Amino acid sequence: MSWWQDTVCYELYPRAFADFDGDGIGDLAGATARLGHIAELGADAVWITPFYPSPLADGGYDIADHTGVAPDLGTPEDFDRLTARAHDLGLKLIVDLVPNHTSDQHPWFQEALASGPGSAARARYLFRSGRGSHGELPPNDWQSAFGGPAWTRTADGEWYCHLHAPEQPDLNWRDAHVRSAFADILRYWLDRGVDGFRVDVAHALFKAEGLPDAGPGQHRDPLRNHLMPYYDQEELHPLYREWRALLDTHPAPPGAVAPQDRLMVAEAAVFDPARLARYIRPGEMHQAFNFAFLEAAWEPAELRRVIDASLSAPGGGSVTWLLSSHDAVRPVTRLGSARRARAAALLMLALPGSAYLYQGEELGLPQAHVPDDRVRDPLWERSGHTDRGRDGSRVPLPWSGDRAPYGFTTAAPERTWLPQPEGWGPYTASAQAQDPDSTLSLYREALRLRRAHPAPDPTAAPHWYSAPGDPHLAFRRGALTCVVNLGDRPLRWAGLGVPGRPVLAGGPLDGDALPPDTALWLLDTPDPQSPEGDGHGHAR
Repeated sequence: MSWWQDTVCYELYPRAFADFDGDGIGDLAGATARLGHIAELGADAVWITPFYPSPLADGGYDIADHTGVAPDLGTPEDFDRLTARAHDLGLKLIVDLVPNHTSDQHPWFQEALASGPGSAARARYLFRSGRGSHGELPPNDWQSAFGGPAWTRTADGEWYCHLHAPEQPDLNWRDAHVRSAFADILRYWLDRGVDGFRVDVAHALFKAEGLPDAGPGQHRDPLRNHLMPYYDQEELHPLYREWRALLDTHPAPPGAVAPQDRLMVAEAAVFDPARLARYIRPGEMHQAFNFAFLEAAWEPAELRRVIDASLSAPGGGSVTWLLSSHDAVRPVTRLGSARRARAAALLMLALPGSAYLYQGEELGLPQAHVPDDRVRDPLWERSGHTDRGRDGSRVPLPWSGDRAPYGFTTAAPERTWLPQPEGWGPYTASAQAQDPDSTLSLYREALRLRRAHPAPDPTAAPHWYSAPGDPHLAFRRGALTCVVNLGDRPLRWAGLGVPGRPVLAGGPLDGDALPPDTALWLLDTPDPQSPEGDGHGHAR
C-alpha cells in the first residue's frame, strides 16, 4: 500500500500560518518554525499553497514566476530549509502547481502584449478577435468564476480569456512551448525535494475547440461554472499521463520520497463520481479532491449517498475526504455549530481513504468577518460588493495569548495579512493543547487512533451497520467503528449492534445515549499504545 492511500495531509496557507520576520505576513521561515505543530497533530504530509512571486490579485494564485519564491515570503534557501525540516519530522511536502493561468505580470504575458496579434508570444495564451461590427464584444459568452465576462480587451483591440480574475490570463495548452515549460517546472521542484503536486483547476486547462458559447444554461455559481465548455475535456488525460510518467521516473534528491511514491492530486470541480474517476485511472493522477463530500448537506441520506458513490466509482486511486480549504467556508460556520463540525471531523477521519485538513480546522475556528476595507478576495469587487469571498477562512492562525495578533507575529495587529477577530483567545493552539476536551485534542486523538488502527483496505467501502433512511450513520473501518447521530433525538448506540467500546466522542455522552450532532468512535481490539488496552482515548 502506498503512503498516500490513507494519508492525512495538512493544507498550509503560508501568509496566514506563522510570521517569522515580524512584518505581519506569514512566511516560509515561520512555517518551518511551526511545522512541529503539524507533526504533533499526527498529519503525514503538508500541502503548501502558492508561495511564488505574485501581485496577489488572487491570494497568490496569480503567479509571475512558477519557479521563484515571493520576496515577502522568503528565499529559495528558506524553501529548502522548509523542505528539509518537513522531511526531518517525517512529513511529505506537496506544493501547488497552477497550470491554467499566469499573472498578467508574468514575463510571458508582458511579451504577448508587446508582441501583438498573431505572434508566437500570444499563442501561449487565448487571445481572440472580438465580435460585433468593430470587435467591441467579447469572443463568446463565457463568464468568469469571479463574476463578469471571462474576457478582457487589450489596447490593440484583441481580447484574452481569463476564467478567473482579469489579472489571471489563461494559458493555451495546445501550445507546445507551454507544455514543455511546465514539464521543466515539475522537474525544478522535484529537484528541490518536493514529494508531489496539487494541480490547481485541473479540469479546465483545455477549452473546447472553437471556444463555443456556453448558452443560457451555463452555471454561474462562483468558483464552479462547471457546465461551461472549458470543463473536463478529454485532452487533459494524455497530458496527465505525461506528468505521471515524469513523476514516476525523475530522480529524487536525498530526503525526498522515491519517484514511484510521489503524489499528484487534482483539484477538479467534477461532481459526477464516474467522470471524476477518469482523473485517477492508472497512469494518471493518484487522487482527486472529493468536493461532493465537502458540499454534502448535513443529512444522513445525502452523506451516505456521497460516501457510497465516492467509494464505488471506478479508478485506480484512493478516495479523498475534506471538510474545508482556503476556498471554502469553515465547517463550524457552514454546518451551523462547533458540535456538528466535530462530528463531521470524526466521520471524515473514520472513512477509508485520505483526509485533507485545512489549517485552523483542528482549532475549531469559525469563519471570520473581514471588514470591507480589508477584503482582498477579487470576488468582492467583481461581484459589486455582494460576495465577500473567501478571506474569512484565510485569517491568520491564533497561536497564543488572549488578543490579536495571538502569537502569529510580533507586528501590530493592524499590520497582519488579514485582521484577526476579537475573542479568539480560547481558540489558540496553546489554550487548547492541554485541554482534553478541546477541538485540538479531539483531532490529535483521532489521528493517533486512525494511525494505530489503519483500514485494511483504504479503497474498500466500509461495512455499514446503519440502513438507508436511518437518522444516523454507523459503519466499521477495520477495528474502528464510527457512529454519527444526525437526528434530532438522542441515539442509544448500544442497541445498534456495533462492536467495540467507546474510545472517542465529539461531545459528552449520557450513558449509552449519543446526543444529536455528535459522533462516537468504538474500538474492538486493544490499543497498542495503552497498557490497559483502551489507549486512554476516553470518550469525551
